[in-house]
Amino acid sequence: MARLEGKVAIITGAASGFGEGMAKRFAEEGAKVIVADLNAKGAERVAAEIGEAALPVTADVSMKADVDAMVDAAMQAHGRLDIMINNAGYTHRNTSLMEVDEETFDLIGAVNMKAIYHSTLAVVPVMEKLGGGSIITTASTAGLRPRPGLTWYNASKGWAITATKSMAVELAPKNIRVNCLCPVAGETGMLGQFMGEDTPEKRAQFRSSIPLGRLSTPLDIANAALWLASSEAEFITGVALEVDGGRCI
Repeated sequence: MARLEGKVAIITGAASGFGEGMAKRFAEEGAKVIVADLNAKGAERVAAEIGEAALPVTADVSMKADVDAMVDAAMQAHGRLDIMINNAGYTHRNTSLMEVDEETFDLIGAVNMKAIYHSTLAVVPVMEKLGGGSIITTASTAGLRPRPGLTWYNASKGWAITATKSMAVELAPKNIRVNCLCPVAGETGMLGQFMGEDTPEKRAQFRSSIPLGRLSTPLDIANAALWLASSEAEFITGVALEVDGGRCI
């Protein structure tokens, strides 16, 4: 049997990068997937490539109404929700902490932090009625080993890690497991922002800080999320799993 057979998952930020990788990997393992993203065309493309196991939903995760509608779409289509992946994220360009404007700071907080609050309020009652579930957030190594130039982004991911651990303790009696992933910089649309500029020299600099000698890929993150979401990890909760090639050692 496929590892997620009969399960329904919502994946935010699923129109590209890590989210796209998760959506496709989860579908390969039998899940019905809600491909949620602010980028409607991207979500539709990913869902079309997956096939009938996927449903595209346009959602701004910083908006409660959009998150509620996203969960309603999953329930209307499948009548259940087993897995919530808070993957959508936002960052400022690698620069001095003094140069990040308030609008960008607020957007980082809304997407990286408040969206987790919105989704939790929406999915916990559903999962509780079903007897349990799994919530997974894409955090970052930046929340564990912050580096200069990404201070406000780093702080948002540290918040996500702490929220994960506290949620795990509080939701354990409901059999809802809560974990997060801490990827190192990877081949996604935000890589240039993380590095400040996307050049061969910058990529070499980033790779040199990773013991296994390469950046992360969407498949790396998707496989880690798949394990956390599956019954193989049924005794795992409150974990910030480093998927980083040894970067945080």
